[in-house]
Amino acid sequence: MALAHHHRYAYSPIVDRPDFAWPQDKRLAVHIGMNFEHFDFGKGHGASLAAGRQEPDVLNYAWRDYGNRVAGWRMLDLFETLDLPVGLIVNASIADYCPELIHAYQQRLVCEIIGHGHTNSESQNEFSEIEEAAMISQSRARLAEAFGETPTGWLGPWIAQSHVTPDLLAEAGFGYHMDWCHDDQPIWMATRDNGHILSVPYPQEINDIPSIAAHHIDYREFSARIVDQFDEMLEQSAGQSLVMGIALHPYVTGQPFRLRALRRALTHIADHRDDIWLTTPGQIAAHYRAQCPPG
Repeated sequence: MALAHHHRYAYSPIVDRPDFAWPQDKRLAVHIGMNFEHFDFGKGHGASLAAGRQEPDVLNYAWRDYGNRVAGWRMLDLFETLDLPVGLIVNASIADYCPELIHAYQQRLVCEIIGHGHTNSESQNEFSEIEEAAMISQSRARLAEAFGETPTGWLGPWIAQSHVTPDLLAEAGFGYHMDWCHDDQPIWMATRDNGHILSVPYPQEINDIPSIAAHHIDYREFSARIVDQFDEMLEQSAGQSLVMGIALHPYVTGQPFRLRALRRALTHIADHRDDIWLTTPGQIAAHYRAQCPPG
């Protein structure tokens, strides 16, 4: 019996693909995805410090808000000190809640705005097609209006897609998304009417929410994962160009004790900057599109 298939891409083993290089013949592209999220008070989804609480859930709401009020600013100092570019994955509601945080990143870093829905209190696959299309369009427009940059990339709230999300993103003008963690290289995905959208690798293992909030690993283990992932992928990239992503949420990794461990891991990566391409997801997408256009 044939299994249901998404029909977005065909199977392609990574060991059997045309070769390409990143700028300056680099083989490993490294990007940091910083998630800036804002939540409904008293309803909806959200990562939990303590599970099973009734709404209004003051403990978890306030824990998440620490990321916007304190930790996001501390992490900005870290990225600036290490001269690291950052992809800013932003709920559109941030534009009305704490736009000064995003403006500060834009002023002090090389960065990129990436669409992340309206709020992470909702999951993208909860909507009808009409509602989802409106959410995508409105989120993109609000980010462009508030921050002077129209996003070309998207990460869905709760990394959730409906059956038509890639189609809607392409039709709204997005060139890439990061919801699928299925590869270490960008992959072209088919959309309806013979279109395409690029999938840029975004990690789930090197991601602080599933690692720390869901799997409850030690924060020093998360830092060690970053270092080991980087060292191994740097070796693997000698054979073919790869992408390594690091997914962070300020209310998780920006806690002071975790920030100290993160600093050690990112310093290790920054010390290898001459060997890698430190960049943003949008730059990865643009370079790959020029080197490997959809077939």
